[in-house]
Amino acid sequence: MAADEERARLSRETVVDGALALADEEGLEGLTIRRLAQRLGVTPMALYWHFKNKDELHVALVDRVWSLVDTKVDPVAPWYDRLRALMASAVGVLRAHPSAARLLMGAWIDAPHCYDSMEAALAVLAEGGFKPEPAAAICKYGLRTAITLVVGDVQVKPTMTDEEIAEVHRRKRIMLETMSPERYGHVIAAASALSAGQDSDAEIALGIDMFIAGVRALAPKG
Repeated sequence: MAADEERARLSRETVVDGALALADEEGLEGLTIRRLAQRLGVTPMALYWHFKNKDELHVALVDRVWSLVDTKVDPVAPWYDRLRALMASAVGVLRAHPSAARLLMGAWIDAPHCYDSMEAALAVLAEGGFKPEPAAAICKYGLRTAITLVVGDVQVKPTMTDEEIAEVHRRKRIMLETMSPERYGHVIAAASALSAGQDSDAEIALGIDMFIAGVRALAPKG
């Protein structure tokens, strides 16, 4: 295929969509210019018309993820429920794209859609009585919390099968259950829960509730 034909059918949006799908399937390690070009059926040079390097592609990937967060919260709901809705939407998006979530801490400042979520969160926190400085700190911590809830177990990779993930958790449980009962009795009793996968609906909901409860406890307006 001629270079002009490749450029004509390959949009920036198509490249980002392909990159996000590839990262979802193979993790960030599998997201290379070569692999992405293969997936899209073009030469690697065709991608460089849209992105000079992989760092630029990563920023565009982060921006796409931020664009998926729903910032249209119920205007009549209490401020803390609106904050919970924003957090839940962000976590939901990151759960759908956990590999991209790992990029958010480094590239968010160059992603324009990030500021839509930031503006919505800061406005809600201002209604709760927070001044700009503590509100900004809460936003940053909220992002770290969302990423932590989603990324979960560092030993579990996106490319692992369900059987391989189950084996990782099984080995963890056995290791915990065989610890000294005199010294680690409570750890042993909780071995099954401690070794289970972290990406569960109940644990995610608990993490969001804990974050919102903490923010609400600090709020000048309660």
